Amino acid sequence: MITNNHQKKGPYSLSKKGIGNSGEDLAVEYLKSKGYKILERNWRCHHYEVDIIAKNKENLLIIVEVKTRTTPIYGEPYEAVGRKKIQNLMNAAEVYIYKNKLRTETRFDIISIVLSENNYHLDHIKDAFFPTL
Repeated sequence: MITNNHQKKGPYSLSKKGIGNSGEDLAVEYLKSKGYKILERNWRCHHYEVDIIAKNKENLLIIVEVKTRTTPIYGEPYEAVGRKKIQNLMNAAEVYIYKNKLRTETRFDIISIVLSENNYHLDHIKDAFFPTL
């Protein structure tokens, strides 16, 4: 499922680091507005990293990868989430669940953002991929 959200805000930093940080800030703001509780931002363990870990109203654990670009000319940001990244996210979720002794269902989402200096377009792709057995 994709949710589109256009807003005017800004200005946003369009430096390489600023793009990613701005995208993650927008993603957190968006998730909170939808009733999600943010548990972690930029969670790291060993060589794994998860941009956002949240819980929704149904108490699902949501692992969120945020991809932000300044133009969709080379494809939408979500298209940059490849097989290796998906595997790393699944492994990271497993570690997070184990370390925190959680017993909950998990969903993997992607938030894809195209950012300009004063505008952005956000797509929220729920159940973007499923763990392999």
